[in-house]
Amino acid sequence: MKTLLVVEDEEPIRKGLEDAFVEEGFKVITADDGVKGYELVLAKKPDLLVLDIRLPGMNGLELCKKIRSESNQIPVIMLTAKSAETDKVTGLELGADDYVTKPFSVRELVSRVKALLRRTEKTGGEKEGPKSIVFDNIKIDFISFRTEKGGKNINMSKTEYKILKYFVSHRGEVISRETFLDKVWGYEKYPTTRTVDNFIVKLRSKIEKDKSFPKHLITVYGVGYKFVA
Repeated sequence: MKTLLVVEDEEPIRKGLEDAFVEEGFKVITADDGVKGYELVLAKKPDLLVLDIRLPGMNGLELCKKIRSESNQIPVIMLTAKSAETDKVTGLELGADDYVTKPFSVRELVSRVKALLRRTEKTGGEKEGPKSIVFDNIKIDFISFRTEKGGKNINMSKTEYKILKYFVSHRGEVISRETFLDKVWGYEKYPTTRTVDNFIVKLRSKIEKDKSFPKHLITVYGVGYKFVA
């Protein structure tokens, strides 16, 4: 049985999510602020974190940044306000794997949780594909989940590594957003191509010399993206 940690300060939402996930067969632990959430991440080692951004004590962005800085690769789905586009992008840049906007469909969130867990399990057991790559001043190790740029460590989420690994495995090929959703996220329902775009933006900010003029993660307009190195 997989354990989910839900960190949400609004009790009706927190209780509703707990009931929904329990009904789907998950074990659920909850916290109503970021500090308690961080303590539970360390103590209980849940399989996935559902994290609201607007939290007392330590907000969701701070919590995500803290656990990623400690090389904790727990899958993270953030809950954001519909109008908070900046929060979504910042959350992804800090290492969140996905986000869902409020008000949201519980069915959609459950589907995304299941899909992310499936992809995490599959990637954890995969032995095929590239183990590492070096280009420009970038070193990426897909086994140890470590990236260096100019000798400095760059924090990345598991989803970012999955995207890069898929890019490297299909170097030079044009990959559609739908393909990424299928191969990286494994979504069977509720595909959101905007999610892919957001991840490409944050990956460019981490590995490109000039994210405004990328030379490695290239947009092929109307089709998708390709990796060049």
